Amino acid sequence: MYKNATFILAGALMLIAIIVIVSRPSLLGMGAEAASQDGAQVENSLVRPHSPVLGPDDAPVTIVEFFDPACEACRAFYPLTKRILDTYPDQVRLVVRYTPFHEEVSETAIRVLEVARRQDVFQPVLEALLARQSQWAAHGSVDEAAIMEIVSEAGLDRIAAEEQLTSPEVQAVFDQDREDVEANQIRQTPTFFVNGELLAPFGMQELVDAVKREVAEVSGEEDAS
Repeated sequence: MYKNATFILAGALMLIAIIVIVSRPSLLGMGAEAASQDGAQVENSLVRPHSPVLGPDDAPVTIVEFFDPACEACRAFYPLTKRILDTYPDQVRLVVRYTPFHEEVSETAIRVLEVARRQDVFQPVLEALLARQSQWAAHGSVDEAAIMEIVSEAGLDRIAAEEQLTSPEVQAVFDQDREDVEANQIRQTPTFFVNGELLAPFGMQELVDAVKREVAEVSGEEDAS
């Protein structure tokens, strides 16, 4: 009886081993698929279909900026990012992500920018808001009359905007970007990612250098092909 029990146990262990070996490729595949999905989720949380883009859509180098229109540092960085786009007109694009760190002031300006994007006047409205930031975002409060005057002069259809500002579509974009700010653990503005990599250490020269490296790498790959 003892020999029979030993034989049965050995047979059971062998069967388990066979099952594990047969199942392993599918288990590995499931793990790879899960990792791929996690990577896709990170990429999606950095760039959404609605995100404003400056530069060519198919540029091989992407700068993602988590941006607050009421942020003085964001205003200070804009001439630099614009100069980078001018330096690499075919290779670099800037993707803007709305980051409302100054509460009502930020939210009002973000809604205006999203309406401007929908009206195809995003860049002139953005530049007008930054150039005259102190007129509408002074002392931690928003001057709605001033902001609407500024953006109207920059080309925004004010009558259409009054309805669009509170539309469900604009609210959905605002909510999604706020969720992505949390998902990416953004703690300051501006925060930059260059081709998916967080810019760290942070700084103007560091941004220039990171973009230059990515452009050189992409140009080398194109030359090799």
